[in-house]
Amino acid sequence: MAVGSFQVQIGFTLDALAQVMVLVITFVGFLIHLYSIHYMAEDADYRRFFAYMNLFVGSMLILVMADNLLLLYLGWEGVGLCSYLLIGFWYRDPANSLAAIKAFVVTRVGDAALAVALFLLYQQTGSLRLADFSAAPPGWHVGSPVAATVAVLLLAGAVGKSAQLPLQTWLPDAMAGPTPVSALIHAATMVTAGVYLIARMHAIFELAPAVMTLVAVIGAVTLVLAACSALVQHDLKRVLAYSTMSQVGYMFLGLGVGAWIPAIFHFMTHAFFKSLLFLGAGVVIRAMDEDHNVHHMGGLRRRLPGTFWTFLIGAASLAAIPLVTAGYYSKDLILSQAWLSPQGSPWLWAAAWVGVGLTALYSFRMVFLVFGGPER
Repeated sequence: MAVGSFQVQIGFTLDALAQVMVLVITFVGFLIHLYSIHYMAEDADYRRFFAYMNLFVGSMLILVMADNLLLLYLGWEGVGLCSYLLIGFWYRDPANSLAAIKAFVVTRVGDAALAVALFLLYQQTGSLRLADFSAAPPGWHVGSPVAATVAVLLLAGAVGKSAQLPLQTWLPDAMAGPTPVSALIHAATMVTAGVYLIARMHAIFELAPAVMTLVAVIGAVTLVLAACSALVQHDLKRVLAYSTMSQVGYMFLGLGVGAWIPAIFHFMTHAFFKSLLFLGAGVVIRAMDEDHNVHHMGGLRRRLPGTFWTFLIGAASLAAIPLVTAGYYSKDLILSQAWLSPQGSPWLWAAAWVGVGLTALYSFRMVFLVFGGPER
């Protein structure tokens, strides 16, 4: 695209960060597609479902492999469109259509802020190539007002897409879509697009320490409040939705204290165990004749032993059972950095620990109500 002196290539890059993202999107996405073949087999709109799913995967891959911010924005808007189409997939139910519209409108707020950030970056630097932002742009310094403004706008975009406070309201309602959609979009990929954006633009955020503190605070508050919400939900998928918000809060906390690698490590482990939990929830809901209420379940470990053990593995990783689960290692790194990092603080560390306790509590509650006790 060439407009005067403004020239942008359609180019892709595959560095370490992009490789991790691509691995998760394609591998977890493949398994979810495999699951969907049977799960959606009796749906009248079977072909439309897979068209939307693959359009989503394509958009997500464009987002993470783009070598410039304009192409990244194309992928960013593509996943927003696909989330609208997939959340409202069963559009004949007005509630599903409203949930899709809500997701689309709320994330638009963040997307508009991201667009303004791109305009500002180009005006100030004359470039949108990501390689030019791997280090501080020439003339920018720590505490620079321009860097702080750009960082705040990028954060607003990330908060909308990753369902963090105050733009988090769309995610629980997004459970209106089919279960494989919840697994792919709202556990493994789309909600972590904001985490990817902040990690990719880390050089800009390092020039704005106040904004990095804001990232950490938003993550800490979201992880505690979302975990509290998960404790009182009756709908199995909504428990997992609030859990996703809480775990992405950990990633934001990690990014805010400068723990870039632990945050991406937690993204990867979370993608696997949360997708496993969503797919297990799909099996349970199908076995319960589409009843989502955990208080109507119970004793399912005898009826669904395979699902019970796989769900238990996912829940153990979510609760970060020490030494034997992947979730423990990624969460432990974020907790240690919240204490040890120069940008960390005892308050952030304490909030993370409160979140750990609440996560273990709602994970146990979910497993016990669904699989334990007598059949109800």
